[in-house]
Amino acid sequence: MSQVSKRSDCPVSCSLDVWGDKWSLLIVRDLMFSKQCTYGDFLKSAEGIATNILASRLQALEENKIIEKLAHPDSKAKVLYRLTDKGIDLLPVLIEINLWAEKYFPNIPADRKAMLKEVKKDKAGFIKKALKELRRPDNS
Repeated sequence: MSQVSKRSDCPVSCSLDVWGDKWSLLIVRDLMFSKQCTYGDFLKSAEGIATNILASRLQALEENKIIEKLAHPDSKAKVLYRLTDKGIDLLPVLIEINLWAEKYFPNIPADRKAMLKEVKKDKAGFIKKALKELRRPDNS
């Protein structure tokens, strides 16, 4: 899946071709808030992704340079995944999705509500600070 076939030149359509399925966005979400994850970490998420789907989405996200693999410091058998700068640039998209969900779904987790409260105080400042933190070389 190295070459994404475009349905059109529409920016929304082109973007969705790369990260638009629910599993890919959940992987990006996990990396956005955890900074880095192992394959096993993704399998533990509440949504219950199947291993074959996880492997496929990780490969596609890596091929599209949204995520990258790193050597695990404690185990040669494990790999760490983290967002690239291209993936980190999805932060404002995830913030907007969270704000939309807070408006229409009443059972947002408390930690997410607290984050969104901070976002609403100063969205631009929050995003700037979060992007800086995500881009730190030692963001593990």
